Amino acid sequence: QVQLVESGGGLVQAGGSLRLSCAASGRTFSNYVMGWFRQAPGKEREFVATISRSGSSTHVTDSVKGRFTISRDNAKNTVYLQMNSLNAEDTAVYYCAARWGSSYYTKIHEYTYWGQGTQVTVSS
Repeated sequence: QVQLVESGGGLVQAGGSLRLSCAASGRTFSNYVMGWFRQAPGKEREFVATISRSGSSTHVTDSVKGRFTISRDNAKNTVYLQMNSLNAEDTAVYYCAARWGSSYYTKIHEYTYWGQGTQVTVSS
């Protein structure tokens, strides 16, 4: 089992920044590919970003490219999502996810473990 706890969400004005953190416990963190997803009110959960086990490979969805950056610190068992230039469309609950594997993954069903989510609200 892997336990994931997100933090860092909150209310921010459009154009502002937030950094989300996801702390993992229960297994060797560096063995897991990590991902961030989000779910806006009335919408399906969608992929945001993913990072390989070592952190050498990352991928973000087109709508956040150039604004969001995913990173990880395996010594701290933590993955981060730096979000800049936020806009109202970024308002959602953000979820951290993990799976055993290599490379990276972008589909919801590919992930095994999920956190409870952290709310991000961007006011315009």
